[in-house]
Amino acid sequence: MQKTIKTLGIFMLVIFTAISFSSCSNDEEDLIKDDAFAGIYKGSVSYKDADKDITTTEGSIFVTKVVSDKKYNFAFSNDIPALNEIDVEKTGDKTLVMVGSNATAYVRVENNEIKIAYTKDGKTWTANCKR
Repeated sequence: MQKTIKTLGIFMLVIFTAISFSSCSNDEEDLIKDDAFAGIYKGSVSYKDADKDITTTEGSIFVTKVVSDKKYNFAFSNDIPALNEIDVEKTGDKTLVMVGSNATAYVRVENNEIKIAYTKDGKTWTANCKR
């Protein structure tokens, strides 16, 4: 009886260890995939508010992930204010979409392309950029 309990205990320890290692590797892979969206995207960007009206086909956006969260920052070139801490969700291996996207607030990063149409407080940002 004691030998059976000891064998069962060792077996459970081995199973628990295997599950722990496999779940850690998946978490690390998810982090790597999420970081794949960070970087510089170049193309058309624009911004409009009561005082500024900026449009260029040679702009850029620097995308960074906020540490330990599902939020991203979008820093624009050409003196366009940044969009910070935008909540996103992953919708596939190569796509991020802003949580709560609608006709006036839309951010999508897909495969090496970013599209933004975002309006808030009388300010409008747009982008169509690629890596």
